[in-house]
Order: sequence, then structure tokens, then C-alpha cells
Amino acid sequence: MKLKVLNISTNKSSSTEVAESVFARDYNQSLVHQVTTAYMATGRQGSKAQKNRSAVSGGGKKPWAQKGTGRARAGTSRGPIWRSGGVTFAAQPRSYAQKVNKKMYKGAISVIFSELARTERLKVVKTFDVKDAKTKNITALLKALDVKDALLMTDELDENLYLSSRNLYHVGVCDTQSIDPVSLIGYENVVITEAALKKVEGML
Repeated sequence: MKLKVLNISTNKSSSTEVAESVFARDYNQSLVHQVTTAYMATGRQGSKAQKNRSAVSGGGKKPWAQKGTGRARAGTSRGPIWRSGGVTFAAQPRSYAQKVNKKMYKGAISVIFSELARTERLKVVKTFDVKDAKTKNITALLKALDVKDALLMTDELDENLYLSSRNLYHVGVCDTQSIDPVSLIGYENVVITEAALKKVEGML
């Protein structure tokens, strides 16, 4: 299949050939949902920790005699019902990571790219050609492409491109090594350079 490539500096367009196995796959909602959920779950810290009755200091001595006091039996002053006692079901550090096969992950990324291409939300440009770090450069670029919300993707991260776009809350920047499903579906459009497109095709 062919995708349109826009040269921003000359405002002329050409086309590039891409593999249908990567950019023309049927949409698989369950696969995209599973991989996206797993990606977000893996990003959770899971570092919350509380002390249970064995981790709280003190409480080694029996508070009072078993019988004869008229009070309820007590073996430790660090039980959950006591002030300064341990937590009943104390949270412990844990991993929220979910296992996702490489084939599934690549398949989900390919499905997302295919859906972007099908709905004409995948914009391919020859190059961004941002010479200096000024926000107006990105504003002009988005205006030329007629998009407002976009993820800008390059084969290698461009510092000027990043610095120019970081003040725009509706614009993100990444390279082909940093592709993730949440970013791809989180923006309305994906603007990618031709070199990055070929790199993505080779990766998938």
C-alpha cells in the first residue's frame, strides 16, 4: 500500500510504499485493550508499604495476666485493635506487571498504526526540519498539516523539536525507540517522518 508524504518546506507531496502486513491490518480491539492495560499496569510503582503486627516495634510483653483482671484477654499491645498497633491487612511492595508476549505487543502497535492510517490520522512528512527551539515553528508546522492534537515521531530524537513543542500541552514528541500504545492512542493524530516510518516498518 502507499502513503502520502508531505514535504513541508515545498508544500509538495509524494508517496511511499509500505507493507500491508504492518499498516493495513484489521482492527483488533481486545488485543489493543489487553496490551494498553498491561503497559499502564507495568508503570505503577507498587511501592506502598504498611506495617503489620509483626513489623510494629514493641508488644513483646503480655499486657496483663490472662485471668483475674476482669478485662478481655490480651497477648500483645500491638494487635490491630490497639492504638499504635499493626494494620490488619497491611499493604506490601508488589509488582503490577502483566506478561505480554513480544508478538502480541508488536501486533497491537501494528493494529494501532493500521487504524491511524485507515482513519487518515497518520500524517507522514519528509522531515520536520526544525532549525531552532522556538514554539512558533511547531505552531506553523501543525497549521500546515491542519492538526491541533498530535504526537510527533522521528527516527532519532531531535532536541530542537522537543524544546519547541514542550510548551504545547496537546503536542508530544518521541522517537521510534520510545513508541508505546498509550501515546499512540492518546493523541488525535500521529505525525511521523518518512525515515521513522521505514524504521517502524522494519521493527514490526
